[in-house]
Amino acid sequence: MKAAVLEAVATIRDNPRPLSFVELPTPAPGPGQILVRVSACGVCHTELDEIEGRTPPVSFPFILGHQIVGRVEAPGPGASVHPIGARVGIGWIGYACGSCPACIAGDDNLCPDFQATGRDLPGGYAQYVVVSERFAFTIPGNFTDAQAAPLLCAGAIGWRSLRLCGLKDGDVLGMTGFGASAHLVLQLARHLYPSSKCYVFARSEAQRRFAGFLGADWVGETGDTPPRRPAAIIDTTPAWKPMVAALANLAPGGRLVVNAIRKEQADKHELARLDYAEHLWREKEIKSVANVASRDIEEFLALADRIPIVPEVQEYPFAEANRALADLKAGQNRGAKVLIM
Repeated sequence: MKAAVLEAVATIRDNPRPLSFVELPTPAPGPGQILVRVSACGVCHTELDEIEGRTPPVSFPFILGHQIVGRVEAPGPGASVHPIGARVGIGWIGYACGSCPACIAGDDNLCPDFQATGRDLPGGYAQYVVVSERFAFTIPGNFTDAQAAPLLCAGAIGWRSLRLCGLKDGDVLGMTGFGASAHLVLQLARHLYPSSKCYVFARSEAQRRFAGFLGADWVGETGDTPPRRPAAIIDTTPAWKPMVAALANLAPGGRLVVNAIRKEQADKHELARLDYAEHLWREKEIKSVANVASRDIEEFLALADRIPIVPEVQEYPFAEANRALADLKAGQNRGAKVLIM
């Protein structure tokens, strides 16, 4: 099979082509696994975190990619959930033990043995991928392969973030950063909380225009003051400055939900600006989002199908994976980026 592999940690600025295209043996599914022929794979900011060493793969060379849509090519021994030819999706969660307290509670994203697709297990920047059938999910028929890809991570982790906000209908929801996840969360929030206002903070004028196009009630730059203080703000940025600004804008008792697996270090000095009275007093909270649970993907796929949510996608041929990553790093984002095999 053809695959795009990461040979070593690199910075996109110094190495704008971090992935090498190679031919590898097609993997064989083991017990309880299925072989999936990949048709589309979303490009996520977490791939930049992997490439640049903030959460590196377990070994090199390695196949990245964790927003995978494809069709079952062959079952391994004992695999019987998804028939050959079935369309399935694979997200960030690639393995959890199933028996620890977190797994039993439905929070397999917190399993101590959690393994991530495209970081701990080979991912979808390839023609084929093997996955445990427990972590392959049926894709609703209303979505194309490209539209379905961002639902598996950007959408599912956005759904988890929104639940962690503890929002009530009528509360103001803020979002700082407006990329693949936030543009889906906005559509979701408009449906689930019809009396709530949605405010978007974004550094990019293009992102602010896009947020307004999708129905945001107010848009502004990262440090702007909104008409009302949000009860909750979801941060989807890779930086520290938007977090500090969000804390200053939160209502008393508000919650900042940080939807990012890692933060870049370029503006870490912004943390020195944290002032207890301005940013933390009056019972403000900070809640991180860790990975994504199986139920998040299942629930969000059903919600997205029912609403329906329409992802905005930019398609790239598989051979242009490096260009897609460079565009993502440069902030050239309108919705989600997807590789087409």
